[in-house]
Amino acid sequence: MLQPAAAAKQEPSAPAPSKRLRPLAEFSGSLGQRVYQTLRQGILSLAYRPGEILRKPEVCAALGVSRSPVADAVARLQAEGLVDVIPQAGTFVARFSMEDIREGAFLREAIEVAAIERVAARITDDQLQLLRRNLTVQAALVADGDIPGFYAMDAAMHELLLSFTGFPKLSQVAETAWLHVNRARQLILPVPGRIAATLAEHQAILTALEARDPDAARAAIQAHLRQLLTYLEPLERDRPELFNPDRGTA
Repeated sequence: MLQPAAAAKQEPSAPAPSKRLRPLAEFSGSLGQRVYQTLRQGILSLAYRPGEILRKPEVCAALGVSRSPVADAVARLQAEGLVDVIPQAGTFVARFSMEDIREGAFLREAIEVAAIERVAARITDDQLQLLRRNLTVQAALVADGDIPGFYAMDAAMHELLLSFTGFPKLSQVAETAWLHVNRARQLILPVPGRIAATLAEHQAILTALEARDPDAARAAIQAHLRQLLTYLEPLERDRPELFNPDRGTA
């Protein structure tokens, strides 16, 4: 049986500064947009750890850009709650807030439960095939122990489910709603056995959809989504340096 408290013992070492940020060429848009995207990705992937100082000159040097686009990117990240800018002290990667995580988890469940109930009754054979292919890749990634790859395919599966509703704006709304949840999930995927358990939860969702059973689909996705807090709540106690004590907890 998986032990949520084991997550407290898993802390991936921070990458070297030169490897923390993905190349700007991997992103699209203006220079400012690309700088923002790579910094955001570095924070969401925990390449930059909660509470760690974000040194703008180091970022400028790593990306080969001037200070202006980095400052603009930091302002956007601050508005999203991903960094804290403290006068006379510097810019710091925001610590986790269980208040934000619980709110995000609540919103995520509300959105995904409503989505899967809609999808289960009308899912097509082609859509089911897309999900099966996704889970086949997930299984291969579990076998390889490829956690970043599994995380990407996990996200792609949830995006597929939302897209099947036929509401084109839903994925964007959902991504904003559970931004802090997705960052926090990076802490628990390295827990031994967690990605294999996640794959089994995904398979249960697919099985319910194959049966075109809205009740079973709702129960499967609720069981899947509610695992998160059982792993993060022990972390809040055991790794308080990762969490913001000033925001309060429910």
